Amino acid sequence: MEPRLHFLTLATPDLDAARRFYHDGLGWPMAHDEPGEIIFFQIAPGLLLGLFDAGKFDEDLLRDREGGGGSAVSGVTLARNVPDRDSVTETLTAFEAAGGTILMPAQEGAFGGVFHGHAADPNGVIWEIAHNPGWHIADDGSVFFD
Repeated sequence: MEPRLHFLTLATPDLDAARRFYHDGLGWPMAHDEPGEIIFFQIAPGLLLGLFDAGKFDEDLLRDREGGGGSAVSGVTLARNVPDRDSVTETLTAFEAAGGTILMPAQEGAFGGVFHGHAADPNGVIWEIAHNPGWHIADDGSVFFD
């Protein structure tokens, strides 16, 4: 099987807050909006981020939230590598202006020369915004390291 991913779907407790944050606040164009159910954003060639109403998400998985069927995954962050240190601060500021919460201001990381910070969207999805001079993203989206 080829290592390939086309959809990254997150259960979202407040779909309207997610729409206001990503679309209205950050200006991300929506690829598709199914009101009350799911919204999609094209985040890379061939890759969509889906924000799925949490109740509908559980229904889709035939899961009963009341019966202890909580999230199967924890400890997840989404990350964005930016071209320079100033862009880390600028991106975190944009997240906050759009309604997000800064969890960790931009600062030196513990390893690899990374300069980064963390923010959460209104539903608690954690984003790491980082500049790592040893990571490079090619025009085709592939990532390579020094």
